Amino acid sequence: MLYRKIRHFIVSHLASDSDKILLVEGARQVGKSYIIRDVGTEMFTNFIELNFVKDSEGSHVFKDVKSVDDFYILLSSLYGSRLGDKTDTLIFLDEIQEYPQYVTWLKFLREDGRYRFIASGSFLGLSLRDTTSLPVGSVVRKVMYSLDFEEFLIANDFGVDALQMMRERFTNEEPIIEGLHNRVMDLFKRYLLVGGMPDAVNAYLLTHNIADVRQVQDDIHRMYLADASKYEEDFGKRLRIRRIYEMVPSQMENKKKRVVAKDIDGKKGARFAQYRDEFEYLLSSGITLGVDGISNPKFPLVESLVKNLVKLYMNDVGLLSGILYRYNVAPVLSDVASVNLASLYENVVAQELVAHGHRLYYYDNRKVGEVDFLLNDYQHMSPLPVEVKSGKDYTVHSALNRFLSVKDYGISRAIVLSNSREVRLTDKGVTYMPIYNVMFLDSTGASADSPLYI
Repeated sequence: MLYRKIRHFIVSHLASDSDKILLVEGARQVGKSYIIRDVGTEMFTNFIELNFVKDSEGSHVFKDVKSVDDFYILLSSLYGSRLGDKTDTLIFLDEIQEYPQYVTWLKFLREDGRYRFIASGSFLGLSLRDTTSLPVGSVVRKVMYSLDFEEFLIANDFGVDALQMMRERFTNEEPIIEGLHNRVMDLFKRYLLVGGMPDAVNAYLLTHNIADVRQVQDDIHRMYLADASKYEEDFGKRLRIRRIYEMVPSQMENKKKRVVAKDIDGKKGARFAQYRDEFEYLLSSGITLGVDGISNPKFPLVESLVKNLVKLYMNDVGLLSGILYRYNVAPVLSDVASVNLASLYENVVAQELVAHGHRLYYYDNRKVGEVDFLLNDYQHMSPLPVEVKSGKDYTVHSALNRFLSVKDYGISRAIVLSNSREVRLTDKGVTYMPIYNVMFLDSTGASADSPLYI
């Protein structure tokens, strides 16, 4: 079984005195149902799983239920002998977005307290948008992503002691030994090919055959495209969602990297606002990751958000490498000089940062240039620029240098991630570090002396 960090969060919540219902969100195929099922069957004598997508495609038993009381009666008729009380019975409402009335009912299920409930959904962002009564105060929302790089390392038998030592070296701004660096970089390159979708990782661990891995990724990719037809009734919007999604890999090769409105339908004068629903679907469904443009690089970054400047990345780097390179692993594993891996490197960094709780921003100025990512550095109350380099010339970053030289921005430090083992702080405030150290970039901003209770 694959190690998932979210498992501890789920266990802790279900073991706590909180009566709030945990709502696990995330894209399809990231492993939500599997991990909830595993925890539920371990912790509760009675575990009942209701998959509303399967129900909607089959018997529609739960579709037209009109009240919580009717829901309880239906449960009793189906699972009477397995219904105890809240101490021994957990009911899992899987793919709850399929029947939005159940999202509203979470409040009443919590207040009734008859059983413990947990829910998951792949399109909750879209469903909650259309739900008239949100269960505010009754749920705990947690987003789940595909395996991050640390989880991938553990899946490949990388020991906890080695990870702890790497974290200590990161904290102390020291490099790891060369042999370990080579081992981690080898696994990092394999992560670029395999990604973190659980079925793809399992296929890799079982056969180490790239064809098997790509088959899993192709199936997921087709599922994502098909889902657009399922959750969007407007035919034109369905086509545009698919078109934008399929544009993401090619747009990442462009200098600006963001999807330009006029390229979607080939219409001059088209504006982002015309495709707002399509972009909302791509982001809310979790199949893409968004990086928001800002007008002014000042902390906190959200205050200068520009809504019509969004860069999109794939939600899993393995899906991207499958589109770009298919069965040819040489460009990634062998560092083919003629192949630019910038798209993969940027995508995996975006993926890692989001999984570790960061909201992503970027800043593009005609005079300064574009910096790959800007993060909120809560500890220093300043934006933190992060540049990603896939080649050997990682110390060349003219846009970042110009960015740091603008005194009005008040930015004193930046990070450059690369293949190099070195960890070095320059007199200009740039810290060079290995790209795998992105897994240690915490988003909380808490320092050792920060008070947790106020």
